[in-house]
Amino acid sequence: MNFAAGSLVKARGREWVVLPESDEQLLLLRPLGGTNEEITGIYLPLEEVGPAQFKLPDPEQWGDAHTGKLLRDAIRLGFRSSSGPFRSFGHIAVEPRPYQLVPLLMALRLDPVRLLIADDVGIGKTVEAGLIARELLDRHEVERLAVLCPPHLAEQWQLELKEKFHIDAELLLASTVSRLERNCPNDVSLFEQYPYLIISIDFIKADRRRDQFIRQCPELVIVDEAHTCAYSGEGRGSRHQRFQLVSALAAHKDRHMILLTATPHSGDEGAFRSLLSFLNEEFRELPPQLSGRENEPLRRRLAEHFIQRRRRDIQIYLDRETPFPERDDTDESYEPSTEYKRLIEKVMSYARERVRDKSGEKNRQRIRWWSALALLRSIASSPAAAVATLHNRARVADAETVEDADRIGSQAVLDLVDNEATEGIDVIPGSDIEDEADTQKQRGRLKALAKEAEALQGEKDTKLQKAVQLVKQMVQEGYRPIIFCRFIPTAEYVAKELRRKLPKQVEVASVTGQLPPAEREERVLQLAEHEQRVLVCTDCLSEGINLQGYFNAVLHYDLSWNPTRHEQREGRVDRFGQASSRIKVISFYGKNNIIDEIVLDVLLRKHRQIRSQLGISVPVPVDSEQVVNALFEEVLLQGSDYVETALQPGLIGFEQTVHSQREQLSRDWDHSARRESNVRTIFAQHSIKVEEVQRELEAVQASIGISDDVARFAANALHAYGAFVTERPGNILDVNFADVPLAVRDAMNLHMYLNERSSSLRLSFEQTGVPGTLYVNRTHPLIEGLANYVMDTALDSEVKDPVARRCGVIRTSQVQTRTTLLLTRFRFQIHTPSRQRKELQPLLAEDCRLFAFQGAPQSAVWLEDEQQIEALLGVQAEANIAPPQIKHFLRQVLDSYQEHLEPHLEQMARKYAEELREAHRRVRRSASLTIRNIKVEPQLPLDVLGVYVYLPVQK
Repeated sequence: MNFAAGSLVKARGREWVVLPESDEQLLLLRPLGGTNEEITGIYLPLEEVGPAQFKLPDPEQWGDAHTGKLLRDAIRLGFRSSSGPFRSFGHIAVEPRPYQLVPLLMALRLDPVRLLIADDVGIGKTVEAGLIARELLDRHEVERLAVLCPPHLAEQWQLELKEKFHIDAELLLASTVSRLERNCPNDVSLFEQYPYLIISIDFIKADRRRDQFIRQCPELVIVDEAHTCAYSGEGRGSRHQRFQLVSALAAHKDRHMILLTATPHSGDEGAFRSLLSFLNEEFRELPPQLSGRENEPLRRRLAEHFIQRRRRDIQIYLDRETPFPERDDTDESYEPSTEYKRLIEKVMSYARERVRDKSGEKNRQRIRWWSALALLRSIASSPAAAVATLHNRARVADAETVEDADRIGSQAVLDLVDNEATEGIDVIPGSDIEDEADTQKQRGRLKALAKEAEALQGEKDTKLQKAVQLVKQMVQEGYRPIIFCRFIPTAEYVAKELRRKLPKQVEVASVTGQLPPAEREERVLQLAEHEQRVLVCTDCLSEGINLQGYFNAVLHYDLSWNPTRHEQREGRVDRFGQASSRIKVISFYGKNNIIDEIVLDVLLRKHRQIRSQLGISVPVPVDSEQVVNALFEEVLLQGSDYVETALQPGLIGFEQTVHSQREQLSRDWDHSARRESNVRTIFAQHSIKVEEVQRELEAVQASIGISDDVARFAANALHAYGAFVTERPGNILDVNFADVPLAVRDAMNLHMYLNERSSSLRLSFEQTGVPGTLYVNRTHPLIEGLANYVMDTALDSEVKDPVARRCGVIRTSQVQTRTTLLLTRFRFQIHTPSRQRKELQPLLAEDCRLFAFQGAPQSAVWLEDEQQIEALLGVQAEANIAPPQIKHFLRQVLDSYQEHLEPHLEQMARKYAEELREAHRRVRRSASLTIRNIKVEPQLPLDVLGVYVYLPVQK
């Protein structure tokens, strides 16, 4: 016997739902009301399987409207194959913000999907891409997925996909490739063996790996930090290799591609055009300016593929506010001690000598340049960093060419954000060059400087002591700060002093690149267990791990030499999901310190000014490495002595040297900012009408519920099972499980979340990262286990006194005549075209619907007002009814169901099937392949889960 997807069968003493992946011999079955983890395969030649009929409620087990509402909520929250226009929303572990549906709607109207999502930092581009990926997978339009990203973001992607979208992806990195290949059968590549991969783009871009990946690449590719793959035609380095890789992937016309970046346009028009060419090769030829009526067709065409929004564009969308924290930006300074100024003077004098020495080949001159710059950077960071640098051999010392010297030196000293060598960015660069002719003399000078630096650690370090005061003040004000340092010795040095000076109850932890990525995250989580906490770290945490749930302030102990890196640091806390309404950011610099004041005044303050005025971040319009190099050439080559400039208030001498260069940079930056603002206005996607998003959002919420529904269900169900529940603002529940039956606790796997010392949890249903809370949603194991237990015990006639009941009779003044409410479950089989096989691919959808009629079943007058019907579940009983009367009214309905009620419900099932078909056609209206021949068929008979009769109060 053939069983259609969605039909009910009986096997092994229970009822099951047939899943679409079944065939004529192997049935894949999910228990009725069960979860995906309980899916079972039954081989028909060996086991007997027969059709099943869902039983009507038993009038002997009656309850009231409250118990009916519990059942309805439990069933709706248990759906994983929900109906509605989106296939994925029933089993994702995130409730998307309304604005995050816009990229999804855009994607579903493209065939293939080619989308550039360039939303601002902290809006949630990862969630937006994950929604699209999950939807395409659940529609069976793709079967495999690859995420290309910088290696330091790979683990974060893996965690996001697993926790939010239930996509278990493998990491393909230089460190994992051997293990993955060992698990592949002969003649099967790892790209075929693993359907979901997160791949380091810098690992796969190499020529010997690239070609195989291009041949066997999945149908869907997500490219994170896509701007690093743009290429304007200059140079043949890493950026060119990335561009070649992504271009080759984009050349496959049927491949879906989602590009993510917060900075699509870095000021290089050629690079921007190359980025657009990944969407469509013709976009490379778009005019530089897209404004004007004559370019409207071009704007509309590009706008189908390109979305770019600021926070202000989405902060209030569809009457729902997305809370971003207010930001307190301040600059704080310290005055170096006289001894430290003297040391800086000696270091500056030594650096000038080394840089002005023109002896030797060109590469030796560049080595001396980078060695001197490393020393200046370290001495500005801390005495501890200076000591380590003065004692260590320069990382650039072995460079054999000018190009090698510049590559190694810039990675060691500057703050490159487009840098594949992300590990080791916080390692001390070193200053000793062993093979110089006068090695012994130079090494003696370095050791003497190191001895002076060592003597200035601790109490004599005014930078450190001022920072300790600032951190103390932040902790007293309730902040949980992150202290960003440039080098590992500085971070450890600062953390040690903070542990000594801060109150004992304040926990201080240090995280640097010396720890492997997994251990970094573990240390952060351990620190988060303490109420008062301070994290000291290097830029190894400026990307990747989301910290907004645990910290709400940033102190830049060392100024970054790149504004983008500064923003990445601050973006760890200044983003959606930040539990605090206000965050604090402090840029910490040395007074009359020529290095700090150049960076702060020329780069950081200008960047901050533009972001404040326009609400967007605009990168430096030229390579920030060139800016820093040019500025320090003025200091080390043309500038006067450090004593005559850096220690003079206002830097008057230096102002004259760099004034023209700074003014030109400022003008270029303003021009880039104006252009970027115009582009974002064009591509903020006002073309997707708000009412379109509203309609689809309402369909999703009606089908699976929202966080308010989850919180209400949890509170009611747990209270019914004996828990002590306290409701707090913001959809937060304090729950004591001490009196909850063991069977319920086991169903919820509470042992995973409670410790031996406590039987209480604080649950947050609205927002991640609320201190001291566990964030739960409709697919969280706690809620899933609770919902399944409530539903299973209600549907099992052998269970005595379940908290949810399938029937009841209520007397209330809210009705004027007898009204009967029916709680039903529909199962639909949806056939949509498959790109791979071109035949109709069956999908399963489930829906929970309420119906109501007035009068006797034989003369039923059906209600049409959905709000009126929904309100019946909230009605309270106002008078008692004798049990024999309850059973009498229930039997009247149940005995008449098949003849008088079922025909109407089956008619409604066909109507809803047609509405579901139109919803699928609507969201894919521009993708002709996927709207052709869509069919939706209801699986009959439908299930009647509950029958509740409302009687008017007798007068």
